[in-house]
Amino acid sequence: MTMPFPEPTTPTASRAEVFTNYLDFFRSRVIEKIESLPDHELRTSRVPSNWTPLELVKHLTYVELRWIEWGFQGQPVETPWGDWKDDRWHVPPSETKEDLLQDLQAQGRRTTSVIESTNLSTQGQPGPRWRDQPPATLERVLFHLLQEYARHLGHLDIITEQATNQSGE
Repeated sequence: MTMPFPEPTTPTASRAEVFTNYLDFFRSRVIEKIESLPDHELRTSRVPSNWTPLELVKHLTYVELRWIEWGFQGQPVETPWGDWKDDRWHVPPSETKEDLLQDLQAQGRRTTSVIESTNLSTQGQPGPRWRDQPPATLERVLFHLLQEYARHLGHLDIITEQATNQSGE
């Protein structure tokens, strides 16, 4: 079932809810696009940079992990760059579409929990994510996550159209 776009005119209780609604929408669209692709397309690249749709899913999961848990919350993360190998996104053959989509959804639930329990003006914890700069507020981190999702969903839209002739948001 397609999640409706969070229209600017749809009433919301808070700015935090706006962020949650947009992130949920973008995640749902990524999942729908991945599920619409034939299996042979999931590990195939159609672009010169050589990323695959499953690599993009894993990357988005790690983007949220890096910015929310490792960055904003300052939690120790064993492999914050676990989506990278040899200077590019990487998904080993042992990771399945189902596993990667479940990981994305689980990470989304953790992000939503942070959004729902934290004031948007709260500044993040110091740590390596910030590269010796002052930590950003949760609101700034969430704007960055929206940018990541919007950009990468646009990439996935093009890949899906090339692979299946399906277009649309």
